[in-house]
Amino acid sequence: MRYAVHMDDLNDKAKPPVAGLLLAAGGGRRLGGRPKALLTHQGRPLVEYAVGVLREGGCGQVHVVLGASAAQVREHADLSGCVVLDNPDWEQGMGSSLRVGLASLARTTAPAALVSLVDQPGIGAAAVARVLTAYASPSSLATATYDGTRGHPVLFGAERWAAIGASAVGDRGARAYLAEHESEITRVECADIAEPYDIDTPDDLRHLE
Repeated sequence: MRYAVHMDDLNDKAKPPVAGLLLAAGGGRRLGGRPKALLTHQGRPLVEYAVGVLREGGCGQVHVVLGASAAQVREHADLSGCVVLDNPDWEQGMGSSLRVGLASLARTTAPAALVSLVDQPGIGAAAVARVLTAYASPSSLATATYDGTRGHPVLFGAERWAAIGASAVGDRGARAYLAEHESEITRVECADIAEPYDIDTPDDLRHLE
């Protein structure tokens, strides 16, 4: 018996999966210095939960950037199977963690990275999976949007990593790069399946279960 094989199916199987990049270095200054990665959500550390979301959503290998209390996070969170990176300059802001993560990814064969933040547990696997569908090539550039406003996760094709890293400073992360390349962004609306709140203040802790 002969089976029809579609070339698109073969190409999809041949493509290395999009990597996950989780930025989890924050010190929780407005939370009294409690590192966000170790906040508890659904019975486990928030960083562990966030890794699970990326995997369930369809990412390949997950790279995790730690900063505040990194040794404590490694001790208490199960990050097995992840590439775990320490950002010694985490206090300089998210941009430094993004640079660390992209530098690590540059040593892999991943064609793109899906970037998420540890303090956004309202963005689950469904949003990750939806944004992943925007990947078309190593030059892809896509973001989730919430009622039209850009947010996370964000997908960066590998061809863009060097330029994004060079522009990532302070807490702005990739905002400057995205603003300069606005017309090239594929916007993926996710307001129907996710909530992009941050865990920044004691009042925000109500979102954790």
